[in-house]
Amino acid sequence: MIRLLKQSRWSPYLVGTGVGVLSWVTFGLMHKALGTSTSLVSMAGAIESVVAPEHVKNNAYYTKTMLADGKFFLDWQMMLVIGLVLGAMISAWLSRSFKVEHVPDIWAARFGPSRALRYAGAFVGGVLLLFGARLADGCTSGHAISGSLQLAISSWVFFACFFAAGIATALLVYGKAGRRNAQG
Repeated sequence: MIRLLKQSRWSPYLVGTGVGVLSWVTFGLMHKALGTSTSLVSMAGAIESVVAPEHVKNNAYYTKTMLADGKFFLDWQMMLVIGLVLGAMISAWLSRSFKVEHVPDIWAARFGPSRALRYAGAFVGGVLLLFGARLADGCTSGHAISGSLQLAISSWVFFACFFAAGIATALLVYGKAGRRNAQG
C-alpha cells in the first residue's frame, strides 16, 4: 500500500474504481450526487456576506446554499474540495514529485515564459469552466461521474461535449506541436 502511495502516477483503472466506490458511498450515506460546484457558490456567498450581508440574504442564487438563519455552513462538498487539495499535496509529497511550476514547459513552448500571461490564461480558463458548470447546473464531477452513473442522458451529452471541447481547445491552444512538446 505504501508503495502505491509513493507512485507519481496511479493506474487510471484503480482511480476510476475508487471514484466509483466514493460515488456509491456518497449516494448511499448522504443521498446526494458527488459534485463540487455548489461549494464554490457557498464560498463566494460566505465571503460576500462579510461585505454585503443583505444582498446575500436576498439573493436566490446564494440562499440555496445557506442555513435557515442565513449563515453558510461547512458541508461535505466543501470538505471534499478541501480534501482534493490536501490529497493532491500529500500525494505529490509522498511521491517526491512536488514542485512549484509557474509556467509549464508545454505552455512556454507555445506562448513564452511570461508568468503574467500564464496566470491570465489560467484565470480566464477557470472563469469559463465555472460559468459552464453553473450554466450546465453541475460540474464535471456532478455530470460526468454522478450523472453518468445514474444513466442520465443530459450527463452523457455533457460528457461527450466536455471531451470534444477539451480536445478542440487543446488543439487550438497548443496545436499539433503541443503533443510532441508534451512527450519530451
